[in-house]
Amino acid sequence: MLRSVLAVVLLAAGLGAVVVYQSDYDIREEQVTVTGGTQPLKGVLAWPTKGKGPFGLVVFVHGDGPIDATHDTNYRPLWEAFAQSGYASLSWNKPGVGGAPGNWLDQSMEDRARETMAAIAWAKSRPGIDGHRIGLWGASQAGWVMPKVAARMPDLRFVIAVSPAINWLQQGRFNTMAELRAKNTPEPEIQAELAKRETRLKLLRKGVTFDEYRAAIGDVQGLTADRWRFINKNYTSDAKKDLAAMRTPVLLALGGHDINVDVADTEAGYRKLLREPGRLQVKHYPDATHGIVPKDIEDSKLKITLVVLFAPRLVYASGFLADQRRFLEKVGGGA
Repeated sequence: MLRSVLAVVLLAAGLGAVVVYQSDYDIREEQVTVTGGTQPLKGVLAWPTKGKGPFGLVVFVHGDGPIDATHDTNYRPLWEAFAQSGYASLSWNKPGVGGAPGNWLDQSMEDRARETMAAIAWAKSRPGIDGHRIGLWGASQAGWVMPKVAARMPDLRFVIAVSPAINWLQQGRFNTMAELRAKNTPEPEIQAELAKRETRLKLLRKGVTFDEYRAAIGDVQGLTADRWRFINKNYTSDAKKDLAAMRTPVLLALGGHDINVDVADTEAGYRKLLREPGRLQVKHYPDATHGIVPKDIEDSKLKITLVVLFAPRLVYASGFLADQRRFLEKVGGGA
C-alpha cells in the first residue's frame, strides 16, 4: 500500500511539473493601463525575452463576449509565437471585465475601433516599441473592427484576421442554420426558428425597447436587456466598405468546421475586396473549428482539458502558430 501511495504521489508531482513547464512561456508580461480613449484599459504588454528592440507590436482585438486580456490564457501561445518573430503583443480586458470600468455591451463596432486606435496611439509612445511596425490580430467579431481601424490608419503593417464575418445579419442566419442542422433539427422547427428571426429583425428595425421586444416575442431565450441594446447598436454592421478602403496586408485564417461564420462567403468577400497582389494571404485549417481548434479536441471536454493543462500550444490547429510567424517575418519585418 505504501508503494502504491508513493507511486501516486510521484505521478502527481510529475504531472504538476509538466503543467508548470508547459505554462512557462518565453515572454515577459507587463501589467499596463492603456490611456487616451474613453476610459482607461487594464491590459497586458507581452514582451520578447530575447533581442534588444525596439520591437514591433501586435495589438489584439477580441471577438464577442466578456474577454479578459489573456483570453483565459489562450492568447499566451500566440504571444510567444509573435515574440519569436521579434514582436511584443498588447491586449486588454474588455470594459467591465476583470475589474475594468465600463460595460463592453455598451460598445458599438465604431466604439471598439476608436478604442483600438487610442491603444495604438498609446503604444507608439512606449519606449521599446517600433511605431512603424504595428499591426492587428483579431478573431470573429473583430472582423467588423479591424477593417475600420486599417482604413483610417494606412501605416498599419498588417492585419491577421481569424474567422471573421463580413455581414452581421448574414452571419447570424448562417450560425442559426448551422447549429440547428448540427442537432438534426426537423425542417418544420428550422422554418419556425427562421420566422422568429424575421420577427426579431422587424422589431430591431423599429427600434423597440427590450421590454417591448419581450412583450412581442414571448420567450427571449436568455437574451438580456444589455445584449438587446448591443445588438441594436451593431446588427447593421458590414465590413465591405472598410475592407475596400484599407491597404494593409492581411492574413486570413479559416477553419473547415466553423459553424459560427460562413467561411466560404468570408473568403470570397476578402478576395473580391483585397485584389492587389500581395494584399491577401489565406490559410485553411480543414479540421479546425471557429477558434482554429481541432474539432476532435473541441468536441471532447476531456481532451481539451488535458491539452490546455499539459500541452497548451497544441490547442490550436497544426501550423496555425507557425503560419502567423512566417507572415510576420514576411510582411511585418520580423526576426
